[in-house]
Amino acid sequence: MGSVEAFVAEAVDAGPRMRRVIFDVPQLARLTLPGAGDEAVGIYVPDDDEGRNYTVRHRGPGDNQLTCDFVLHERGVASGWARRATAGDRVMLDHARSWYRPEATSAWQLLIADLSGLPALARILDELPDGTEASVIVEVADESDLDYLTVPSRIPVVTSVGTGNGYAASRLTELAQAHTHADGRGYCWFAGEAKSTREVRKYLRATHGWSANQYDIVGYWRFDSETWDRKFEEVSDEMIAVYEKALADGKSDKVAAEEFDLALESIGL
Repeated sequence: MGSVEAFVAEAVDAGPRMRRVIFDVPQLARLTLPGAGDEAVGIYVPDDDEGRNYTVRHRGPGDNQLTCDFVLHERGVASGWARRATAGDRVMLDHARSWYRPEATSAWQLLIADLSGLPALARILDELPDGTEASVIVEVADESDLDYLTVPSRIPVVTSVGTGNGYAASRLTELAQAHTHADGRGYCWFAGEAKSTREVRKYLRATHGWSANQYDIVGYWRFDSETWDRKFEEVSDEMIAVYEKALADGKSDKVAAEEFDLALESIGL
């Protein structure tokens, strides 16, 4: 799988903090998109060599097109680019991946997201098989952000407005802990700030005895990421070695990532 070119076909607002960009991707098949509800691609905009993962909100609307929704922040290269994007602008796409993989034996699902996870949550809900027992917990900056999300009437939703998302302390850990587990084997998908995702993963393992196969919990962003990045740079070799050793020992990528995160936590990151 290599990098492919993409060109902006259209860019429109999809909410007060959301910008929708439709890309023409002439070599779309080369991305080998995984097809899961939270599938994402690395998008490399001009002046940003690192790239960022963004959810594929829809495949289409036309042949060889992808629709991606950008959550807008006050600053940031990608947010600035999305605000200014116009037809014909060129980006590079790479590293298609996904995380959402509920077991076939799952009796129910708990789906959690903050603003950063809204596009993936929206697509997961769009594609949720009829009859799936699920609950949603979502944290947004403003009531108007909820208009972006269409939740089937049969699915209960708990919302927290004005918390988390870099505006105030998050309530997602508290709300996840307050959720009453239904009978049977559960599954949790959670996309949000790294500290909250870590807390919820530890809670599910320690309190409910869940195994790694029962959740896909992904830190999409970090509060005060610049400070974190500086600290991580000092220990990066040591921390990456923990991850690589876990893989060498035959552990799954998910378990290796958890051991990596535990190592980070042990040194205050």
